[in-house]
Amino acid sequence: MDQELEKSLPRGIALSWGLVKEPQRGPKRELSLKKIVDAAVAIADQEGLSAVSMSRVAETLGFTAMSLYRYVPSKDDLLMLMQDAVCDVPIPPEREGEDWRQSLREYVKACIEVFRNHPWFGEIPVSGVPMTPNNLRVVDWVMRTLRGMALNDFEKMSIVLLLSSYARSTGILQRDFDRALKAGASQDEISGLAYSKALKQLVTPDQFPYLHPIVESGVYTEESKEENSVGDDFDFGLERILDGIEAYLNAKQKGNKEE
Repeated sequence: MDQELEKSLPRGIALSWGLVKEPQRGPKRELSLKKIVDAAVAIADQEGLSAVSMSRVAETLGFTAMSLYRYVPSKDDLLMLMQDAVCDVPIPPEREGEDWRQSLREYVKACIEVFRNHPWFGEIPVSGVPMTPNNLRVVDWVMRTLRGMALNDFEKMSIVLLLSSYARSTGILQRDFDRALKAGASQDEISGLAYSKALKQLVTPDQFPYLHPIVESGVYTEESKEENSVGDDFDFGLERILDGIEAYLNAKQKGNKEE
């Protein structure tokens, strides 16, 4: 059965599920798929995705590139395995009377942290639905949260995509802010506060009739002295998504009762 499964899947996915036997030949079996992937992740974390190559990973481990190819057929397969490795996030145990909104918050924030902790993660294009084990465990986490809701399977998967898309866009934005700070930018430069005075002169009411009052109020660059009624922008956006899901659930329940 394992051989049939292995043949039916792309090589990288088969490797991620442990369906491919590791080579029996080699220098004292000191090399392993996990060591290769861990080394590649460490290089990407420290130097960026462009620094990852089969030869560089092999050099780090003290082997030749040909030794690596016995375990990982291509760099694309290695990238897939790297992605799956960093998706091995702690999934909280199920709690009695668990609040679904809190559970989905935890899911989104865990996904965002992957992008921030591994800045290269968002640079690898999405090529299809999740197929590797750690990716699917995270999807399963959301399914656990949604299981008792009056939703069909298509609706559940659409909610996963909605939340994952928000986590991806937010994670990449926060990753870019982290990079800017690391490169020497100040928080005021990122928020625009350092350029507030100039913006007020450039954003004129005739050219930007609807943006102008926002810039003048100071809200655009966090200069306003009024209390921020939104709080964290990313948390605010997530709460509105959860409000939308809740409203959708309530409308479905109401419709079911009327039938």
